[in-house]
Amino acid sequence: MKILRLISWILLFILSACANREPQAETEAQAEAQAIMANPYSQGTILREAEDFFGRGAQGVADAFNRVFADNGPPGAYIRGEEGGAAFGVGLRYGHGTLYLSDGSTSPVYWRGPSLGVDVGGSATKVFMLIYNLNTVTDLYQRFGGVEGSLYFVGGIGVNYNSLDSIVVAPVRFGVGWRQGVNIGYLHLSPESSWLPF
Repeated sequence: MKILRLISWILLFILSACANREPQAETEAQAEAQAIMANPYSQGTILREAEDFFGRGAQGVADAFNRVFADNGPPGAYIRGEEGGAAFGVGLRYGHGTLYLSDGSTSPVYWRGPSLGVDVGGSATKVFMLIYNLNTVTDLYQRFGGVEGSLYFVGGIGVNYNSLDSIVVAPVRFGVGWRQGVNIGYLHLSPESSWLPF
């Protein structure tokens, strides 16, 4: 009788353990999300990285980042990179950089996107994108819509927000060239480069 009771308990334990197991891929995605969200970057760390990237003499860098932090808080990831773009009503931009996650991992990332609006000129910029509410790296590889009001002069700084669902991408651009106006478009991020703007 005791043996049957013991076997019943063992079987019950095994069945409950099997019922609570999740697929391996889902478990890995959850672990990645927890790692990204658990330790977001501090404001001081981001400001130091941005000043090193843009150069300590770049005016307005701290103000731009402080504004993004006031709006969104600390990011779980960021991208450092470069982009070029031009517009005459219809615009295009292409960029590339490195994605940095708060768990210490990095990966290359590319972006591109069309725009439409009252927008004219061209620019070459350094870009530092703050990324919020990112659960997995693959969630970043999609199209993020946004409205941008840009005014680039020599040494100009610009910030705009692109979002999709709960993920927010906030590019801070420090550029040379001249491009002014207002446009609407999207930013398509991907793990590989492409000349197709869509």
